[in-house]
Amino acid sequence: MYLSYFGLTDNPFSIAPNPDYLFMSPRHREALAHLTFGLKESGGFVMLTGEVGTGKTTVSRKLLQDLSDDTQTAVILNPSLSAIELLATVCDELGIKYDTNTSSLKIFTDKILNKLADNHASGINTVLIIDEAQHLMPEVLEQLRLLTNLETTREKLLQVVLIGQPELQQLLRRNELRQLAQRVTARYHLLPLTKAEVVLYVAHRLQVASGNPSIFTSTALSSLFQISGGIPRVINLLCDRAMTIAYTLQKPLITHQLVVGASYQVLGDDIVQQRQKELWKRIFVGSFVTSIILGLVVGGLYA
Repeated sequence: MYLSYFGLTDNPFSIAPNPDYLFMSPRHREALAHLTFGLKESGGFVMLTGEVGTGKTTVSRKLLQDLSDDTQTAVILNPSLSAIELLATVCDELGIKYDTNTSSLKIFTDKILNKLADNHASGINTVLIIDEAQHLMPEVLEQLRLLTNLETTREKLLQVVLIGQPELQQLLRRNELRQLAQRVTARYHLLPLTKAEVVLYVAHRLQVASGNPSIFTSTALSSLFQISGGIPRVINLLCDRAMTIAYTLQKPLITHQLVVGASYQVLGDDIVQQRQKELWKRIFVGSFVTSIILGLVVGGLYA
């Protein structure tokens, strides 16, 4: 709707995962480095957690791109599966043939282990990536751990990347999963973007779409950070709606008022008001702490 109005060649704030718009902040790069390091170790599991919309999928897609050509990957996007269903899905992803009437864990496990051994003999690494892993049942996670038992004297023949929300951390603290938790060689919790990173993020996406980053005023970007909390998915939704409103009103710039208006449409009154309260609380606490420190410093000077 607003593309031609702002001289854009594409929608810069679509929430669809378009690799052309990949923005790797320092936090995303650090997360990627942790995962890459973990896959080079011999523990079997690496883990990436973060709140909804912080960019975990961005990191996982970049990880897939960076894997060497001698790597076969299996990606599971819907982990709400039983142990049998999970093993069947792994077989599908790795191209393993099986009888669809099979309901034996042993048969599936043997087929997968044979595939892992064949891949290793051929110099092929095997990586299993599971998104939304916080939904995995404990018995399914235990089955995954058993798959990683196949190893040489130097390395595991299957490496598993678990990607999920913070609840995944709580899940792995359960007593029955302590053996799996001990095999996690690298873990990283992805935090939202900082204020400076939000500015760079918006500019990057506009530039990819041949747009002008200066259409967002500095106050609009500040509001965008405050309301979104630095979460990329929310940033995209707010920017898209703010630009739609600007087009409707024939405004040349995205201002603070347009971002606030967009936030009420996208997030609703309750969420926006709650985030504004949280912001003022942080400001109050920060000012209170600062005043205490200044008081101590001044008091020390006159003591």
